[in-house]
Amino acid sequence: QVQLVESGGGLVQPGGSLRLSCAASGVTLDYYAVIGWFRQAPGKEREGVSCITIDGGSTYESVKGRFTISRDNAKNTVYLQMNHVKPEDTGVYYCAADRRTYSAQSMCTIYVKYLERWGQGTLVTVSA
Repeated sequence: QVQLVESGGGLVQPGGSLRLSCAASGVTLDYYAVIGWFRQAPGKEREGVSCITIDGGSTYESVKGRFTISRDNAKNTVYLQMNHVKPEDTGVYYCAADRRTYSAQSMCTIYVKYLERWGQGTLVTVSA
């Protein structure tokens, strides 16, 4: 099956770190043009966190300085390194990908509701 599968979520204390993984199956990463991380807090709309074009041409981060997106093409996996987390970072984190050639910023902002492929989500809870 063509899937994206997130992992790595859990409970973390404020100021701590967490690394989320998104593994593509059924296809290699270069099947997609763009891939990114999104989050949804309770009662809130899903929002883009960090997106990247597969060719590395552009990157977008809504949480500048604390979160970093990266990819390992050999493992068909994209990561979100979350550092210095805050309670407001709590939410379900999803990875998503699309074959359409959006810019990273457009993927994370304009086209959130229209992306082709979504993972099931992994819950991140930032609490003492």
